[in-house]
Amino acid sequence: MFSYVLRRLLLGALTVIGVSIVVFVLMRILPGDPLVAIFGPEGFTKLSEAERASYMAELGLSDPLWLQYVSWVQEIARGNFGRSFFRSESVAEMILRRGPLTAEIAFLSVALSWIVGIPVAVVSALRPNSLADNFARFMSILFLAVPGFWLGMLIVLTLLFAFGYRAPLTGASLLANPWTTLQMIVGPAAVLGLGQAAYIARMARSSMLEVVREDYVRTARAKGLSNRLVIALHALPNALLPVITLSGVLLGFVLAGSIPVERAFGTPGLGNAMFTAVSERDVFVMQNLVFLYAVVFVLLNLLVDIIIAWLDPRIRLR
Repeated sequence: MFSYVLRRLLLGALTVIGVSIVVFVLMRILPGDPLVAIFGPEGFTKLSEAERASYMAELGLSDPLWLQYVSWVQEIARGNFGRSFFRSESVAEMILRRGPLTAEIAFLSVALSWIVGIPVAVVSALRPNSLADNFARFMSILFLAVPGFWLGMLIVLTLLFAFGYRAPLTGASLLANPWTTLQMIVGPAAVLGLGQAAYIARMARSSMLEVVREDYVRTARAKGLSNRLVIALHALPNALLPVITLSGVLLGFVLAGSIPVERAFGTPGLGNAMFTAVSERDVFVMQNLVFLYAVVFVLLNLLVDIIIAWLDPRIRLR
């Protein structure tokens, strides 16, 4: 087990290094000039060449690319994620203020996806090609096809015009004000959770259909165990292994998927901050948030790999 975890950690570290290089290069080849984003087209034309060079040097964008990359990595290692072009707070302060809200949305959406997806998958797998199975597959395909941001906007408009309700828009701590926080995260979490539930249901259904045909399941039934116990104690735990892997991937994708959904609900999380940074071409905010998303995604997949290896010894023996 130790050697398996060590290999995964090494691979994860190499992935993070590769991602940092890709993110840095992409941010530098984006069209446009950062000074145009800061001062506007008209203000940019009024700057002299000396002033432009001074501002670029102050931002650290006049150095050679390799030196910019090394400086950026060193700053991240110190916990310094730079500052926004347009706001007084640093990127680290933005992450600490908005990050918990996005994390709460992500984990709640995954929990909802299991609560909805697993029972649907079990019913579909135990009664294949029945009316319930066909309905479940239809709903899964429907929620896979419906864009999350569109569903979010539809929910917001329905609540606003039909009931006059609008979720709070100011940030809150879950411990300090749980009711306000719940109102802010339940909408985005429900939209993202329903989309993930479709993936969970389809994966769990396929896995259950394979597991219920295995010899050990037939043996358990032959020993006289009830069908409920066979499913709960033998079939379902083994069928959930690929679902756990999928959930780790989906949890990482929620970070990217939360950008349009948070925007639709007006939730002041990291997704909304990323949307604003892209709109304003705030390079340092974009660069560090994209890198943060990538690191979280790698760590989540590493954690899932370790959990799966702990649950299934066959994995760590490969």
